[in-house]
Amino acid sequence: MANTSDLAWWQKTIAYEVYPKSFLDTVGQGTGTLAGITAKLDYLQKLGVGAMWITPCYKSPMVDNGYDVQDYYNIDPSFGSMDNMNELIARGREHGIRVVMDLVFNHTSEECAWFVESRASKDNPKADWYIWRDAKPDGSAPTNWRSIFGGSAWEWCEERGQYYLHTFAKQQPDLNWENPQVRQALFDIANYWAEKGVGGFRIDAITYIKKPPTFEDGPADGEDGLYPVHAATANQPGILDFLHEFKAAVRDGRDIFMVGEANGVAADELSQWVGEDGVFDMLFEFSHTHVPMGDAEIWCRPVTWELTDLKRALAASQEATRTNGWYPVFFENHDQPRSTVNFFRCDGPLASKAKVLGTVLLTTRGTPFLYQGEELGYGNATWKSIDEFDDVQTRAQYDFAKTEGLSDDEALAACVRFSRDNARTPMQWDATDNAGFSSAKPWLPVHDDYATHNVAALEADECSVLAWYRTLVNLRLGNDVFLAGDWHELLSDDNNILAFERTLGDARVVTLANFSNERVTYDASLVEGLTLLAGSEGDAVAGELRPLEALVWG
Repeated sequence: MANTSDLAWWQKTIAYEVYPKSFLDTVGQGTGTLAGITAKLDYLQKLGVGAMWITPCYKSPMVDNGYDVQDYYNIDPSFGSMDNMNELIARGREHGIRVVMDLVFNHTSEECAWFVESRASKDNPKADWYIWRDAKPDGSAPTNWRSIFGGSAWEWCEERGQYYLHTFAKQQPDLNWENPQVRQALFDIANYWAEKGVGGFRIDAITYIKKPPTFEDGPADGEDGLYPVHAATANQPGILDFLHEFKAAVRDGRDIFMVGEANGVAADELSQWVGEDGVFDMLFEFSHTHVPMGDAEIWCRPVTWELTDLKRALAASQEATRTNGWYPVFFENHDQPRSTVNFFRCDGPLASKAKVLGTVLLTTRGTPFLYQGEELGYGNATWKSIDEFDDVQTRAQYDFAKTEGLSDDEALAACVRFSRDNARTPMQWDATDNAGFSSAKPWLPVHDDYATHNVAALEADECSVLAWYRTLVNLRLGNDVFLAGDWHELLSDDNNILAFERTLGDARVVTLANFSNERVTYDASLVEGLTLLAGSEGDAVAGELRPLEALVWG
């Protein structure tokens, strides 16, 4: 059992992910700007946000919307200037909000000066800064690995006469972390931003930085004859040595936090990654998001799942960080479909589903990470053809589904449900043209319902999803048991209700969330002696939950 005085600032706040391209356009170009984020700091402050993770805004060709970095020391002109970033950091501090930068350190853009030099020859100063291999004797790729975005993970470079490895798109060549010069260059970048006064870092795709000692073919798992690069390279022995070096060079001695994106790290491995002996303060692991999506690299293969599967994944992560480390609680980010679609197996109002998820998110142990628009209860967008999507991964998934024998409509249906573009449509601020996001045509379409489903409309409705989120945030930040209390699962075998209790000293609160569209009952003794702190339908009866209802007793 902890005490709030023992917690760091980032353990006692709300974190919020901003996708700047879709947040607010202040110059009429159809894409968001850093100045747009600064303009909405009051909105974020009212939501209780104390840490704001901004996805990459460095100079980039934008093949993968900023995750292909050309220059880590400069801001992409589409977002503004370094002066805009400096202002955002300073104004954020005035609002009690610290900027968290996204570090993309597994790979760069092919247009990065490092790669331009590396590909020029086999003996230049940066020749060994990336992963280069000769072709097989027949001229084919060194291995049969499939990139996460589909197709071969190897790309031929005529200039150098070798293949280079790309875990993601071919325009995103992987860096060679075995080279100490590469590691130092990356540490220097992180220190540059830390000295600017940012509050922390989210480190992208970190589980791929260490490659295996030998590169070998794997068993094909699809009609394309390829083997997943994730299975071939993720979480290799020795990766934590690199990351301890990173921590010592960047994190130690600073009042910041580091959260890693660690696809493939299991709950029972978390103690090696977080806590006193770990390398990160928090770790995004995806066991719970993979429950409804199955193999997140192949969307077209449907999975069957139950609420108990989701509950086991969440409970395992809580147990793994119970006495060591801290958990970043999340249901959405820029790489996931909207949670109101992804985490339910029943129909029902999106607002009700959003309130259920928000209740779990904001009463669970750990630091809640909200994704922009999540507090408004968005669903997935309406997509009519593959041509409407921008995301490079979505297009690759569509092509892969076709190789698996799916029809055009079936391949599109998989993308409609799981595309990352669902989370990237513009924020809907009001009922004016383009939802108040931009005076120009947005780079992605706004939702069809923007005239009624926007921040201004929801702020005027005391029963809205936004109002519910603000209620829960105030409840959380005003009650130590939500910040520092222990977490214990309840009703673990129930396939309709997700339930848990939080305890701190004599204080006890219970969260009950009905994930079904049916009225359900539970043992009323679970909340005996407690009063209703918050109910998504207003009132409540002990022992009963209405369809898609969430209750907090304390």
